[in-house]
Amino acid sequence: MTRANALDRQKGSVHPRYPLDYGYLSGTRSGDGIDVWIGSLPVQTLAGIICALDLQKRDAEIKLLLGCISDEMQQIVNIHNTGSQSAILIERPTH
Repeated sequence: MTRANALDRQKGSVHPRYPLDYGYLSGTRSGDGIDVWIGSLPVQTLAGIICALDLQKRDAEIKLLLGCISDEMQQIVNIHNTGSQSAILIERPTH
């Protein structure tokens, strides 16, 4: 599966509020699709996931982080730790 047919946004499009590549996996069974953040690494393997809660919306989501370096993952988790949101980052171990 390539990025072009997996995400609902074109490569290079950014989140409406944050300067990062972002989209949803098409064909997934989530309210709005599974969220995916794309990092700067050329190979887009799973680097980590974020488990996010929005207490105001009473919503929980899993967000996939593909091809992200540690700084990008930290920036993304910080985005999800604002307002009524709370999130944890689970990084994939690198060997």
